[in-house]
Amino acid sequence: MAGKKSKEKGLSFEAQLARLTELTEKLEAGDLPLEEALSAYEEGMKISRALIAQLDAAEKRIEILSGRGGDLRAEPFGDEGGAVADTDDESGA
Repeated sequence: MAGKKSKEKGLSFEAQLARLTELTEKLEAGDLPLEEALSAYEEGMKISRALIAQLDAAEKRIEILSGRGGDLRAEPFGDEGGAVADTDDESGA
């Protein structure tokens, strides 16, 4: 289920991210006429908001799936050996 479809335009998260990257590159090149640049910026902002909403929903799902015994709590998402969060129960530094 790697390419969940968004309600916006029926595009997957990955496809929307690719489109946002494409728009960003066009805007950064600075070659677009003003109206096209404004249109690209507007489209990019809509895509950005849709992606943020999808990431927020995924984060909520992870928090729910990480809940233990009905006690929901946010946990850092990352490598166990990485510097994701400070913990007081480790000895040493």
